[in-house]
Amino acid sequence: MQLHFLDALSIPGHPAKPNDDAWGQTAGAAVVLDGATNLSESLVPGESDAAWLARFAARRLMAHCNDGAHVRDALKHALADAERSFHGLRRRPPKRNHENPYASMMLVGARAGGFEALWFGDCAALVKRPGEAAEIVGEAFDKRAAEAKRVKMLADAKGLAPAAAAARPQFLSALRAARDTVNTEKGGWLFGPDTKAAEHVRAKAVAAPPGTLVLLASDGFLALACDYGAYDAESLVAAAHDKGLEALGAELRAIESGDAEGRKFPRFKTSDDATAVLLRLS
Repeated sequence: MQLHFLDALSIPGHPAKPNDDAWGQTAGAAVVLDGATNLSESLVPGESDAAWLARFAARRLMAHCNDGAHVRDALKHALADAERSFHGLRRRPPKRNHENPYASMMLVGARAGGFEALWFGDCAALVKRPGEAAEIVGEAFDKRAAEAKRVKMLADAKGLAPAAAAARPQFLSALRAARDTVNTEKGGWLFGPDTKAAEHVRAKAVAAPPGTLVLLASDGFLALACDYGAYDAESLVAAAHDKGLEALGAELRAIESGDAEGRKFPRFKTSDDATAVLLRLS
C-alpha cells in the first residue's frame, strides 16, 4: 500500500508570528506536527523553539521512513535525533519543564491492508473508506472539547475574553503549570527531545482498502469540526477533497475573525496555526 499525495495546507495563526506546525510526506509515510507555543524565552536559534522542533521532527521522521525503517523505529530514531540536537543547540539547560520544546503529532505509515498510526497529543487522522462513515483516529475531538471548557473557566475567573490580547499574560502561570507536567507521570506525552517518549506513543493499526482518503490535521485545522461545528468528520474529509484545503483555510479564518475575542468559541488565541494533509491509499 502507498500514500498518494492530494493536497496540503499549513498557515500560521498570525502573519507576524512563526508557524509552529510542520508536515512531511513520502510514498510510505506522512506526518503532521503541532509545536506547543513557547511559554518562555527561546533556547535554540530560529523563529521559535516550537517551530524548530516541529520542522526538525518532520524532516527526521520522513528521512528515517525513507531509509526503510518501520514507523515505530523511525519515531525512536527521530526522538533520539531531537534529543541530541536540542542538547547541542540550546543556550542553556531548561530550568523548568515548560521551557522544553514539545509537539503533538500524527504519524502514519503504509502497510499491507492499510496503515499504522502513531500519535501524541491532539493531532488526528480522519479516515474515509469508500462507502463507509469516516473514522477519527486520535483523541483530538475529545481533547479540544476539554480545552474549551478549561479556557472558559480560566477566562470567567479573571473576567476576561479568552482570546483578547490582554488575556494571554493573565493565563501564563496556569499554562506553564500545565506544561510542566508534560512527559511526566502527571501529564500526557508529546514529541520532544526525550527518547523515553517513544514508550508512551499511542498507536493503532488501521485496516483500509485502496481508495481510502486520509486527512491528517493539527488541532488548529480540526477546529472547523471539533470547535466551530462547521463540519463533522465525514463532511470535513469530503470538503477537503471537493473544495480543497486552501478554501477550507479561508473558511476557518473567516469564522475566527468573526469571533476574534473567543466569546462564542472559547480559545486562548484568535487563530491557531493550522495544518492538514490529504492523502489517498493506493
